[in-house]
Amino acid sequence: MAHKERRINIVPFKFDTPSPDDMVATGLKSSRNVRKDVHIAEKKVMDNDNFITEKDTTTDPNSPVKLNEFGESSKGVSVDSQNKTLSLDHELQHLSLERKPQKSKAKIKKPVSLSLYKPEPWMLQREDEDIPRQLNLAIVGHVDSGKSTLCGRLLHALGRISKKQMHKYEKEAKEKGKGSFAYAWAMDESADERERGITMTVGVAYFDTKNYHVVLLDSPGHKDFVPNMISGATQSDAAVLVIDASVGSFEAGMGVNGIGQTKEHSQLIRSFGVDNLIVAVNKMDSVEYSKERFNFIKSQLGTFLRSCGYKDSAIAWVPMSAMENENLMAAASDTRLSSWYDGNCLLKAIDTLPPPYHDVSKPLRLPICDVISSHTLGQVAIGGKVEAGAIRSGCKVLVMPSGELAVVKTIERNSSSCNLARAGDNVAIGLQGIDPSHVMSGGVICHPDYPVSVASCLELKILVLDITVPILVGLEFELHIHHAKVSASMVKILSLLEQKTGKASKKIPRFLTSRQTAVIEVKLEKEVCVEEFSNLKALGRVSLRSQGNTVAVGIVSRVREQA
Repeated sequence: MAHKERRINIVPFKFDTPSPDDMVATGLKSSRNVRKDVHIAEKKVMDNDNFITEKDTTTDPNSPVKLNEFGESSKGVSVDSQNKTLSLDHELQHLSLERKPQKSKAKIKKPVSLSLYKPEPWMLQREDEDIPRQLNLAIVGHVDSGKSTLCGRLLHALGRISKKQMHKYEKEAKEKGKGSFAYAWAMDESADERERGITMTVGVAYFDTKNYHVVLLDSPGHKDFVPNMISGATQSDAAVLVIDASVGSFEAGMGVNGIGQTKEHSQLIRSFGVDNLIVAVNKMDSVEYSKERFNFIKSQLGTFLRSCGYKDSAIAWVPMSAMENENLMAAASDTRLSSWYDGNCLLKAIDTLPPPYHDVSKPLRLPICDVISSHTLGQVAIGGKVEAGAIRSGCKVLVMPSGELAVVKTIERNSSSCNLARAGDNVAIGLQGIDPSHVMSGGVICHPDYPVSVASCLELKILVLDITVPILVGLEFELHIHHAKVSASMVKILSLLEQKTGKASKKIPRFLTSRQTAVIEVKLEKEVCVEEFSNLKALGRVSLRSQGNTVAVGIVSRVREQA
């Protein structure tokens, strides 16, 4: 009986307005109109203490009678209501109850014109400040050319590795049956690197010369780890290209079947802005310090380097042997070498490199190389090179592409705490007031009022390298820009540039082949922080890699507006 009483007191839902289930099933025209209609219906019901509504005078008396789920009769939905429902249903056909991922654009203050930017006095270095000039030096070259051994030998000779530590390396290397790798272990610290006998990540070390505080970036030479090598190349001011002089090894680096890492590394470091190069022709002891062998290497490689855009005046050639410490720290002592070579040793060649130019007059730009874990820096810490402007403890910065503000808590340069860093400095920075999920490798720390551009569509001016398969529209590749790595595709060839004049040819090709220069449009899988090359070179250089090979290098000529 109680059940019957409940049924008697509850009047069936009035069907001249859609029920909540109808709203989901058939859709309504707009939430505003729906809420208004429902509110009116509810008001009519609630006005009656017995929850009984008045008769709907708009219902056609001739409309068919329908039975509800309880077997009770109710009037059909009015024509007007049906029309509304059909209209609403049509409008909501393209809506989905699922939440679609949207491009998260940070609500960033509209950037002020860069022409209005003026550096603050603390950013500029005073003449009385005794700070040694920093030189970021990348060590690159084909696998097994002796890069890590050269770095370890240099650091040991300069006193950066103690005798005790060196003895430990020698002992451990012999136990593993890799006695000749002792010096390399000073740079290759991970178990995997030591087991395989190759460098896999960029090793960082420091030493001082008469003119510079040198940051040594020992880059991997193996083909599988070129993306890691790019990470080092993007931070460098100059480079040492290490060549294995032994017969067969030099030729392998130049690429007998396809491109070798000597060629690829040369192209990559040039594309990332390295103008000054030291070619260290290593392992000369294996060819008896032969002048003929050295000249052959210089002739073959020199021709290729000139094709990459290097000037002869910007290339220094140094024959040496890192393992024998010959022509590394001091002039050659072996008569087989000193009889025909009287140039600089490697250390002096480094010290005589022209000083790099670092721009502090532009707004802060610090590409994030690594998100690091550090007790001294705090929960959120990053590492990278200041490419423009300056940064100091306590200042507010904008972290892109998330668009989140943070405060600089601490700064470390060369593993020592400092108050500020300027363009050219490699630093580790602790941030506070920001969630760690908003900080990522490939992002950029910048001035709050002058954010870096963020885009997913770019116009690039590229040089196609020595490739065997033409580049077609639609090609999917991996695009590297500063420390960001993103999947991309070529959507259009805008123009082909004539090599002699640089002018666009009238005919637009359907594909690109080796050594062609072109302007293309690319679409990225996700947005990246980027600047046009004309505004900031460091954030406007790119390399394109496909199937484990670098297929093109170039610059960002235009950042296209987001659709």
